[in-house]
Amino acid sequence: MSELYKNIRRRREKLGMSQDELAGLVGYTSRTSIAKIEAGKIDLSQSKIQAFADALQTTPSILLGWTLENQDNSDSFSDISLDSSQSKRLPILGEIACGQPIYAQEDRENYVLAPFEIDADFCLRAKGESMINARILDGDLVFIRAQSKVENGEIAAVIIGDEATLKRVYYYPDQNRLMLSAENPAYPPLIYIGEELQQIKILGKAVAFQSQVK
Repeated sequence: MSELYKNIRRRREKLGMSQDELAGLVGYTSRTSIAKIEAGKIDLSQSKIQAFADALQTTPSILLGWTLENQDNSDSFSDISLDSSQSKRLPILGEIACGQPIYAQEDRENYVLAPFEIDADFCLRAKGESMINARILDGDLVFIRAQSKVENGEIAAVIIGDEATLKRVYYYPDQNRLMLSAENPAYPPLIYIGEELQQIKILGKAVAFQSQVK
């Protein structure tokens, strides 16, 4: 949740607001509490996150760093709202390559909190730069809804043999041909034909991602 506290500070500074002013707007008696929150030393409830969003003229999801794919399957990703109800835990299953595929090891000891409206079953951490034009950067968490098929042009987590990658998927059944396309012109598409398709398995569709604050 460190992104939240960094985003609170960055948003406050962007608005030219002092810590004393923000404290008054969200119900704290002094700037000391705001300083501790921005340093990540105080956990915030969802109601408090909403209060900070209101005071900073933004939304909880922007403060949390959440983004969600548009429902019309367009190329862009858009912001989502954090419901005031409870969040859910999703397992982080390991890393997924955004450059060259790497082995995706399961690590069910790690979880991330996500709003209930994110329809995902697990998440993977992006690695590399091949999806930067989709705004998915190295280190981002990508949320995956488990499904064995996706529509052409959708971003998916794909297993190739015993390795995993994140790419846009294009399947042409009349040609028995699959193309996995990067979102960076520096990376050529991966193309599989005929029997090569037997080593390919779609893990699921990428439905959301959470960017890291640098």
